[in-house]
Amino acid sequence: MIKVSEISPDSPLYDRVQPGWSVRKVNGADIEDSIDFRFKTAVEKLRLLFTDRQGKPIRINMDNVDLNDLGLIFHDDPVRTCGNKCIFCFVHQQPKGMRRSLYIRDEDYRLSFTHGNFVTLTNLTEQDIRRIVKQRLSPLYVSVHTTNEKLRQRMLGKTNISPILPLLKRLTRNSIAIHTQVVLCPGINDGDELKTTISELAELAPGVESLAVVPVGLTKYRERLPKLRSYRPEEAAEIVRLIEKYQRQFLKRFQTRFLWAADEFFILAGLDFPRYYTYEEMHQFENGVGMVREFVTAFNRRRRVLAGIRSKKRAVLLTGHSAFPFLQRHIMPYLTEHLGLDVEFRAVVNRFWGETVTVSGLLTGEDLLAAGRKHQGEVDTIVLPPNCLNADNLFLDGMSLDQFRTSLEKPVVTGSYHLTDTVREVFV
Repeated sequence: MIKVSEISPDSPLYDRVQPGWSVRKVNGADIEDSIDFRFKTAVEKLRLLFTDRQGKPIRINMDNVDLNDLGLIFHDDPVRTCGNKCIFCFVHQQPKGMRRSLYIRDEDYRLSFTHGNFVTLTNLTEQDIRRIVKQRLSPLYVSVHTTNEKLRQRMLGKTNISPILPLLKRLTRNSIAIHTQVVLCPGINDGDELKTTISELAELAPGVESLAVVPVGLTKYRERLPKLRSYRPEEAAEIVRLIEKYQRQFLKRFQTRFLWAADEFFILAGLDFPRYYTYEEMHQFENGVGMVREFVTAFNRRRRVLAGIRSKKRAVLLTGHSAFPFLQRHIMPYLTEHLGLDVEFRAVVNRFWGETVTVSGLLTGEDLLAAGRKHQGEVDTIVLPPNCLNADNLFLDGMSLDQFRTSLEKPVVTGSYHLTDTVREVFV
């Protein structure tokens, strides 16, 4: 059973169904969630059973209707949460008192299918597996971390879990595409363990379509948690070299590189980023693989829209320490030397999470405000990173954008993912 929250005016059910009604059955079958509803309504004839707010049953029959989209929006299904105790879990490294949503550890294969969230598949039942196969919930995004089962149990903090390779084999045999990731921890699942994991996952290609290797993220809130450290620059460079070696082999073998290193490894090692085409279909973009190259390429393709800009305004663009080096190298010369704009990038120290957290998306309002105040009297406009606010214009620490602007007493622009749009907004 699922409950209707909204109905599109274009829906064939617009005048027949009301918000607050529940969907009980489709063609006599029970409904688990919104994905199940879409799957079971993809037929020409429908027999729908609703119940209204008072529980009264209402039956609606529909024949020969274009049912690609019934226009019903449902209340969010309860998220399946994670029962693992991963040694690197970021949620466990957070202080108390933040927004409730930041403490949710989802382990929901449905969100993996709809949103690309990575899951370990450790809570799947036989019924879940059959449903994934039957309804073709593909692709799925799976956190493997290692194919060494004893080590995997140690990393996930759970022993009663099914081996990952047989499960992946079963899914891929049934045409479920899988994108995988390894969160790499120094001295734990790197070295020979990583080589084995890469080789064994590659044996499942093309069903397993990609593998991303990302470095562990650590905050300063790790009391009573397993001892872990971040990667050093020389170690990051070694990992990049290893992955590039495998890429050359896989390109010959599969006609795809299959394996990619997260952008953070290149930043940490101080290495140039690969060419845009080497990221192929950008399967792991949301996992931080190819974001930097995409950003620079998009700027270069669109920068002609900035031609002719002349302005005496002064602006500072706040960013994280990860992004700062490539912004300075690839973007800054064009803005200052070619266009002659009075603009600079400033790297913001993450004092809330700790200085080891360097991405702009994890900068809090307080840390950004402290950085903005340092430049308050020097510039006309402060520009925020594009990913530091949620849909409600709240920072991670709960500060609102309005509170930020009031405290700063200076024009504040929220950056766009297309930097050219941000520059035009500030200087035109």
